[in-house]
Amino acid sequence: MYTTLISPAQLQQLDPEHTVILDCRFQLTDPEYGLHAYQAGHLPGALYLNLDYHLSGVKTGSNGRHPLPDGQRLAVDLGAAGITGDVQVVCYDDAGGMYAARAWMLLRWLGHAAVAVLDGGIQAWQQAGATLETDKKRHMPRRFPVNAGLVETVEAGDVLANLTEQRFVVVDARSPERFRGEGETMDPVGGHIPGARNRFFQHNLDGTGRFKDPATLRSEWEAVLAGTSPEEIVHQCGSGVTACHNLLAMEHAGLSGSRLYPGSWSEWCSDPERPVAR
Repeated sequence: MYTTLISPAQLQQLDPEHTVILDCRFQLTDPEYGLHAYQAGHLPGALYLNLDYHLSGVKTGSNGRHPLPDGQRLAVDLGAAGITGDVQVVCYDDAGGMYAARAWMLLRWLGHAAVAVLDGGIQAWQQAGATLETDKKRHMPRRFPVNAGLVETVEAGDVLANLTEQRFVVVDARSPERFRGEGETMDPVGGHIPGARNRFFQHNLDGTGRFKDPATLRSEWEAVLAGTSPEEIVHQCGSGVTACHNLLAMEHAGLSGSRLYPGSWSEWCSDPERPVAR
């Protein structure tokens, strides 16, 4: 069972009858990009999940740009993809895992442990000499079992209360510039949650677009933690997507138990009463 990352070679060795591959390609500036890319060529047997439609819930204007989807609705979508409790799920994208990690987190949120991100994405698959296909495979619909979650989340109220009585440390996955409130283009307010630390999610990757080895990740993350236990870490970003990348990196490094603030900065800054640091 693979629970964090999987290589192209390892994926090729899996039994296709007990494996479901999810194509999670997406671009924030072009929501239709992922489906078009999938139709042009995808890993054999892969099914496409859209960040806005499948991997996010309904936006209200105050719950962030990518709120968590309804768990039961997501379970129906996962069951339609043929995922049951004994299925190994592999998620991939072409963006260093930033969207695949969101799908990885959501499956864990619903209690599915056997889910991993393809390290290096579709690029690594092709570099390994593996082929793509354009046919869409249809899986026999199954019932996806919802079990006790393997990742916990916190809400905006928890983060606000934490400012006066600190029970956890927030780690922001956005770029250092956005963290400082400089050049903000995605959200109407620039800055960060007071007291948050910054770990740009792209620092989890090496020069080839793959995740750094567990020992390196552990060393770098221990510097960020600075003595804080993994269970006391809450990840956030702009909208709860790239924060999942940091969550995955910590898990791969053996630093298990951190949590996610799904609403992230886009939810936090929607209320002018919430404090902002720059």
